[in-house]
Amino acid sequence: MKRMAVVFFITFVFIAITQQFLFKDADQQKSPSAQKQEQQQQAAAPQPPVAAVPAPQAPAAQARQATAETETVIENDLYRIAFTNKGAQVKSWVLKKYKDERGNPLELVHTAAAQQWGYPLSFWTWDQGLKDKLNTAMYLADATGQVAAPRAVNFEYADGDVTVRKSFTFDHSYVVKVETSVIRGGTYVTALPAWPAGFGDATVPASYHAQTVDYHTGADLERVKLSDVSGGNVVRGPITFGGAVDQYFAAIFLPDKPQNALLATLRNQIEISENPAKADSKKTQVEVLGAASGEMNAPTSTRLFVGPKDLDVVQAVHANGVNGEPNAGPDLRETVDFGIFAFIARPLFLWLKWTQQHMIPNWGWAIVFLTVVINLVLLPLRISTMKSALRMQKIAPQIKAIQDKYKGLKMTDPKRQNMNAEVAAIYKQHSVNPAGGCLPMLIQMPFLFAFYAMLAGAIEMRQAKWLWLNDLSSPDRLFLIPIAIVATMIVLQKMTPTAGISPEQQRMMNIMMPMMIGLMSWSVASGLGLYWVTGTIVSIIQQMIMNRTELGQEIRAVAEKRAARKR
Repeated sequence: MKRMAVVFFITFVFIAITQQFLFKDADQQKSPSAQKQEQQQQAAAPQPPVAAVPAPQAPAAQARQATAETETVIENDLYRIAFTNKGAQVKSWVLKKYKDERGNPLELVHTAAAQQWGYPLSFWTWDQGLKDKLNTAMYLADATGQVAAPRAVNFEYADGDVTVRKSFTFDHSYVVKVETSVIRGGTYVTALPAWPAGFGDATVPASYHAQTVDYHTGADLERVKLSDVSGGNVVRGPITFGGAVDQYFAAIFLPDKPQNALLATLRNQIEISENPAKADSKKTQVEVLGAASGEMNAPTSTRLFVGPKDLDVVQAVHANGVNGEPNAGPDLRETVDFGIFAFIARPLFLWLKWTQQHMIPNWGWAIVFLTVVINLVLLPLRISTMKSALRMQKIAPQIKAIQDKYKGLKMTDPKRQNMNAEVAAIYKQHSVNPAGGCLPMLIQMPFLFAFYAMLAGAIEMRQAKWLWLNDLSSPDRLFLIPIAIVATMIVLQKMTPTAGISPEQQRMMNIMMPMMIGLMSWSVASGLGLYWVTGTIVSIIQQMIMNRTELGQEIRAVAEKRAARKR
């Protein structure tokens, strides 16, 4: 019947949409359209300029090189950053307030990727020889050993061919001031400070799919997903901010002069273990994203935010205005991806966070509470669905008689218009809207998608504990949540009378729907599964009460009478 077809259609739409988020293909091959787009981007990428801007006149530079490798460690309450003077780049960037899977302070440098494709705050340039030279040279540092923020640290290098300066200024925030210049043959050359190769919190192949390159033009945020990033492509200004982002952390450049800024998108491949906990685990290829930002043929002056995508944190970081007005541009809140239903997901998250901070200190129980409230608010829609089901069930025999009357007609037969007119007349006579039962379901779907995006993107869910769950942002390793989803949905399906569906179809739906949803929930965040289970339990309770009402008893009586006639 039509209602069954609609239910299946909604289910398959749900699967198709969630697959974009949950089951992204690990295959690294690009589609023809993606290849074409990448070729176009690469063709548009600027090449090293022929004419360069003269650097300020200065006495001939003397050689300034260190004779041995040294380390400079900058520390505040938020991070511990270790520089090496070899390349004047970062070899360790530890966030003190976040832990890795072993419980140690989180290392944001992806060590394996950095060894192959570059460390944070190394230089990126089109000239591979110059790039290698700048990133392996032994710089002179004006500070070594342990240094406390606030503080500036400077690195210099000169060998008669190039003169290089890097200056980094640290305060008590996640933002670092970066100033660099490279002079060769008396002119500035393009060499962009970079965060080249992903983040250290990525541990399993699936976690790499969340990487994007985000940049803001001053008007809109552009989020370039992994498959669309072209390595070596350059986005021209105005760029108020831009950089590499993964599920929970970001490295975002905030240029002093957005109009003159360039953003190079970097994409490279590395090999990792499918299961890092096992030394003999199978190896697989994944891709890491990075970004570099600066100015063409000029010194670079920018800020760099490296830290968590915590709403309170990123909302406090403002880019400069398009014309360089200090802190007059957008903040970084849009790097937290709440999906296409952000207008629902963001308020939901703020409500959830307020609940956790002021009422229920555990994130899991806060999700349970929020789910109960949402389901109570949506209760009128559920009642509307039941009323629509009852009306449809009452007129189902008349609709069936009309369909039998015109049975065997081709879809192109003009007489089918007569059938449609008769069906429409029945609907009008009984004040029935065929979509009346589906509309409430469609209204509820955005809340599910919004909850998924909220739980997937909120760093607060990372390593949040609830009962046996150690991380509400990760799948339930014991699979108790998916099993509970299947069991509760089967119970709810059996309790819910459905219009226009035969007993055989009903039995199939009672198994098929829960199994399909259960399979989808196998790999989603356990926080989302907790929302789903709680919502289903609340629906079971609501259905138990409704089945005892006059409306519920009438629906069940009509369904049983119709089923008896078909035996």
